Amino acid sequence: MTLTGQKPTLKSDKYVFIKTYGCQMNVYDSDRMFELLQPLSYKKTNNPDHADLIILNTCHIREKATEKVFSELGRLKKLKLSALKKNRKVLIGVAGCVAQAEGEEILERARYVDLVFGPQTYHRLPEMVNKALKMDLSLVAGSQIIETEFATEQKFDELSTDSISPTNSFLTIQEGCDKFCSFCVVPYTRGAEISRPAGQVLEEAGKLVKSGLKEITLLGQNVNAYHGVSSDGKEWTLGRLIRELAELDGLERIRYTTSHPKDMDDDLISAHGEVPKLMPYLHLPVQSGSNTILKNMNRKHNITFYRSIIDKLRKAREDIAFSSDFIVGYPGETDADFAETLRLVSDIEFAQAYSFKYSARPGTPASGKVEVGEQIKSDRLESLQQLLNAQQLAFNLKKVGTVQNVLVEKHGRKQGQLVGKTPYMQAAHFCGNEKLIGSIQKVRILDGFSKGVSGDIVNNDKVYDIQKPAKIESKEIYS
Repeated sequence: MTLTGQKPTLKSDKYVFIKTYGCQMNVYDSDRMFELLQPLSYKKTNNPDHADLIILNTCHIREKATEKVFSELGRLKKLKLSALKKNRKVLIGVAGCVAQAEGEEILERARYVDLVFGPQTYHRLPEMVNKALKMDLSLVAGSQIIETEFATEQKFDELSTDSISPTNSFLTIQEGCDKFCSFCVVPYTRGAEISRPAGQVLEEAGKLVKSGLKEITLLGQNVNAYHGVSSDGKEWTLGRLIRELAELDGLERIRYTTSHPKDMDDDLISAHGEVPKLMPYLHLPVQSGSNTILKNMNRKHNITFYRSIIDKLRKAREDIAFSSDFIVGYPGETDADFAETLRLVSDIEFAQAYSFKYSARPGTPASGKVEVGEQIKSDRLESLQQLLNAQQLAFNLKKVGTVQNVLVEKHGRKQGQLVGKTPYMQAAHFCGNEKLIGSIQKVRILDGFSKGVSGDIVNNDKVYDIQKPAKIESKEIYS
């Protein structure tokens, strides 16, 4: 029974609001959810107050992830209550890794939530929504739907191949993880490693390219562990898949993320030097510069091995740039361990990096260990980020005077400004006509900043002075 004692009414136009937390895989999943809902006549809205269906696509990696979800659900409860008073039905769903790990707790603590489904079951979202719409939903338990089993292969079979972006797209080729790093929940929320069949990936990529996309980023929890079966029954590695994708007419750029150092085989390394469409930028998480900490993390590689992979990649393609992930203050990390991390960063020189203080994830092997003091974590993170930020600025400044192929993605914040990505994932700002969005333009870089670069589209009749400041000052770009 609803608060009005009547069955809620449905509007002729239905809207869905999806809030995405966390990684690029979740971004991809949210896009697919929206596509799955379109046959049910749902339109996208950026305002939850206008939505008939609200989905929180959650991530379990960051600190206090579950509590942040419950905090957001508390706000949505008020919205749902207000709608019920107006005799209008609003469905609330929780998806993603928090749903997978904490599904029963969500249903117990937030009984007004209607749908709880893990990352391997969202292909059944239309079925779940249709079922929920037939229920007489209220703020009491008894009408909730939960789907949290692992069904990755079936999910891949039922996914749409439509694209959201007019310029680039993620394409999931692998999910799950068999590495079991002691700090990570992914093996428990995404399941074991599984790869999509090679033919299925090529077919989806072909459709994306025919829609006008220039760039595809291959996604996976351990994307370079890819071992998809081809039509002849043989397994393809990621290197083989990239070489095949590069043959697609119209596809200009290929990227992949996230990689594990242990899965960087020689064929994939060679592809970086032999496939021009494979961009010279690689995210290769190391997490720590200390062998002791890497062993305690169960990372399955040491620093000597990591350095050797970097050396091989630079030998294959000398202009390749790297980004990485770092966890600071892992249980047991000493000053000497942290100094090893700083030494590694100084030696390799990263173009970008992500760094975080360690926070325990419930159920992981590291969660019961004695933690490093919070102030020590904060001090170490500040020191590391100062070094990483300085390296990123230096990398961007090194591109001043060069001409970069920029994939134009969108309007900038200022009138007449466009923004795109260089091959090195730098945000490039320049002036140009909006008709250039979706194209690749040669841009001469005139200035570099901590968050990107700026320049002018190359004009053969124009004389450049690379010492002068860019047209658009950095404070205008990022304000």
